[in-house]
Amino acid sequence: MDKTSPSLRAAVAEIFDGATVMIGGFGGAGSPIELIHALIDHGARDLTVINNNAGNGHVGLAALIEQDRVAKMICSFPRSSNATVFNERYLSNRIALELVPQGTLAERIRAGGAGIPAFYTPTGFGTELAEGKPVAEFDGRSYVQERWLKADFALIKAECADLHGNLSFRMAARNFAPLMAMAASRTIVQASHIVPPGEINPEQVITPGIFVDTVVHVPDPAQEEILTRKEAHYP
Repeated sequence: MDKTSPSLRAAVAEIFDGATVMIGGFGGAGSPIELIHALIDHGARDLTVINNNAGNGHVGLAALIEQDRVAKMICSFPRSSNATVFNERYLSNRIALELVPQGTLAERIRAGGAGIPAFYTPTGFGTELAEGKPVAEFDGRSYVQERWLKADFALIKAECADLHGNLSFRMAARNFAPLMAMAASRTIVQASHIVPPGEINPEQVITPGIFVDTVVHVPDPAQEEILTRKEAHYP
């Protein structure tokens, strides 16, 4: 089955107003800049976005927020080095935030992909992050119940994909992408290289094609940090 899309615009065309969207990336590493910009052009609004950060500069996720397309962020590090767009909107009550410890965020996404509705973790116990959540004691230690995270769509960046959607990633750019691909109803991938089936060594396939719905070729992807240093804006 050929899962390639003819364009970025076509790849994101199904994303609807009010959707929950997981976006891969650890800062700029693995951030699918071109897919995010295509989503801005597409025009979907009132999105809930799940990402490790809340964007930097005025490109990628920060640009999506700056265009007032995001109603809520679920993330670990909203105040990174150049997250002025998110900070301004949050302080003026124009965007909601659910703050999640990084390990808990990864496990909530993994649980969503694995079909595990909740789990217990000691992280966050006794803090404001645990308020209103069930607490249980195991072997004399208190644990907080955390719910799975699932999404309507995931936007991720891969180094190489085949026509069936099998994916490999470049080093740290892998980060949350495999988990998000499992936890989303539809996974949309931008890949630097697209090859025929069988060209990726099976031992190097990180995300099997069963978790991928759409692949679009982006041969020379932008890097968030470089764009930010150039003070780029999108659109």
